[in-house]
Amino acid sequence: MLEVLDLAKSHVAGRPLFAGVCLRVTPGEVVAIVGESGSGKSTLLNCVAGLEPLDGGGLRLDGIDLTTLGEDEFAHLRREKYGFVFQAFHVLPHLTLAQNVALPLWLLGQSERAADASARTMLAGVGLAERAADWPRTLSGGELQRVAIARALVHAPRLVLADEPTGNLDPELAGGVLDLLCERVREAGAVAVIVTHSAQAASRADRVLRLTRDGLVGAG
Repeated sequence: MLEVLDLAKSHVAGRPLFAGVCLRVTPGEVVAIVGESGSGKSTLLNCVAGLEPLDGGGLRLDGIDLTTLGEDEFAHLRREKYGFVFQAFHVLPHLTLAQNVALPLWLLGQSERAADASARTMLAGVGLAERAADWPRTLSGGELQRVAIARALVHAPRLVLADEPTGNLDPELAGGVLDLLCERVREAGAVAVIVTHSAQAASRADRVLRLTRDGLVGAG
């Protein structure tokens, strides 16, 4: 379970960006967060990921108080329990697809052989079993995003954070990618928070919330 408790964040100049952000996400649930451009949606994800400091409030993941962790402790927990999906894919061009997907397992100290087996299983799960040895430059945008989803989920994270995961895809491809992401999260009993401006992306979530300066409010 993810719990966000009265989270607050200000601009560098000190002007409040948002405050009073409260959220509870239960296992198997996908939550979409929408809002105006500049409302701080990506910043909120970065705060939950421990990549930006909080100006107030608390965070808990599976009962762990994240605000009490040191930088190294949070980095280790992030490698173990977080999965990330970005708009720009961030698939590394000098690694094969299997190597890209295996990367989180390498960072956790898993052997190359075991990591490769898990990566190939995940690639099969996203319909790319035959492309494991291929290079990213040979794939379409939709295929690259499927690789990114496989990489985000290969180490069985408890929390998946997705920042505009379909912003570079056409609507047909976007729908398939979103369905795949949500299906995998629900099957694993993980939790997911998707930041998006896309109504199509938001429609796949179990809940849709709008980020305002005063916190999160229901958005349908």
